[in-house]
Amino acid sequence: MNEIPTWKRYTLTIEEAASYYHIGEAKLRRLVDEHSNSDFAIMNGNRVLIKRRKFEEFLDMATTL
Repeated sequence: MNEIPTWKRYTLTIEEAASYYHIGEAKLRRLVDEHSNSDFAIMNGNRVLIKRRKFEEFLDMATTL
């Protein structure tokens, strides 16, 4: 089975996003909580998934994290 590279995935888990963006898991969870109206995160049951492209757009607009 072929694994999709991280840079091509539509969604990333918190752990994958932390590794990919070099942002701590706790910081990512806090960003999701603080920006609950943003569209870069979705819930799959009790698991948070980060929409990669939307999160990159959010990071492009952010001046601080």
